[in-house]
Amino acid sequence: MALALSPPRVPKPKSTLPSHYYESFLGKKGPRDRDYKKFWAGLQGLTLYFYNSNRDTKHVEKLDLGGFVKLTDEAPWGNSHDPGIPFCLVLRNQEIKFKVESLESREMWKGFILTVVELRVPSNLTLLPGHLYMMSEALAKEEARRALAMPSCFLKVSRLEAQLLLERYPECGNLLLRPSGDGAGGVSVTTLQTLNGTPVVRHYKVKREGAKYVIDVEEPFSCTSLEAVVNYFVSHTNKALVPFLLDEDYEKVIGFVEADKENGESVWVAPSAPSTPGPGPAARKGSPKQLPPTSITPAPSQDKLPPLLDQDNNYVIPIGDTPAASYMNEDVPSPSRPVVPKPRRLAKLQAKFPKPPIVPMSEPKGLNSGPARKLAASSAQAFSPTTGLADVTAELEEKLQRRRALEQAAERVADQQVHLQAPHTSQADSSSKN
Repeated sequence: MALALSPPRVPKPKSTLPSHYYESFLGKKGPRDRDYKKFWAGLQGLTLYFYNSNRDTKHVEKLDLGGFVKLTDEAPWGNSHDPGIPFCLVLRNQEIKFKVESLESREMWKGFILTVVELRVPSNLTLLPGHLYMMSEALAKEEARRALAMPSCFLKVSRLEAQLLLERYPECGNLLLRPSGDGAGGVSVTTLQTLNGTPVVRHYKVKREGAKYVIDVEEPFSCTSLEAVVNYFVSHTNKALVPFLLDEDYEKVIGFVEADKENGESVWVAPSAPSTPGPGPAARKGSPKQLPPTSITPAPSQDKLPPLLDQDNNYVIPIGDTPAASYMNEDVPSPSRPVVPKPRRLAKLQAKFPKPPIVPMSEPKGLNSGPARKLAASSAQAFSPTTGLADVTAELEEKLQRRRALEQAAERVADQQVHLQAPHTSQADSSSKN
């Protein structure tokens, strides 16, 4: 039986160690540390990387040297239990203490840090020629790196925006690089300094000529990178100009969320915000403090009466006055439903039969009595079609027509009785005469 062939084992790729300009063991003590912590440290560009051991490929901490101020030496403690030699790195926003094992190691660290920060090999340190050669190589690498990289103080802002940034955040620096307005690929330098309490803003033009940058001043100066342009302004002003570096990691103003008592909406409140502009992301956004939204209540509308309906055509019975259930073959309108006016019907005048000549004889006291005739006459006058048809509804008109029909029928019955009684009366008179 043939055995199954197992796939060949592929060796795992070994992770390459990061390359640094200089690296060695270094004790570090930050502002919040009580004692020194030992790391394997390496310098690459303007960043110090810290590892747990010299075999690690991923750093655990890093330190940006963009806010470099100075390096100072500290006197050794002279303690046999701790023979380390300390020195201090002062940055713009913090101070870090380091400790190395020998004076040579301290001079090496100071030399490489000054080389990448000032872009020159220091000459005031106790170094051997081989050490100086290593630093010159690091300088060439750093210049090549910066030629392809933008400095941290380069921002894509306009001329006015650059001036506003420098005025609003004076603690973040007073020198800023921005794109030139001519569109030729150059840059502009904006600076802000205070002279006798008055801010003085200056703008400088930097032309791009091939792979170099030329500062357009009385004596033009050529630089190999934008970082060299920044260093030129810093060095020629006795470090009075500081590259603008906006700290976006921490807030500068304490704020909290509070519910508005008027409308119940949540608003951001910063009671401790200074009156003068200060650095920090909260103030950097430049958004003016928004007032809490006020509840907009509509003004009470005046009680307007509804438009009057045309009394001749659109009169409806009010819902509260429910008509009595006295209609014949019709439905009583419900109070919960709106009453829809019915189309007006033209009153049809009933054709009257021609009355026969009235014989002057006594009338029966039943239907033709005086009060009955007066009531009928008054009713006829009250519901005459010529007096009130414009103000009555279709239902009232139908009732009026029925009542008139009853009255006319009563009159016809009375007339017929008169005609029927007339022959009997004449017979009785003739018999009495005989």
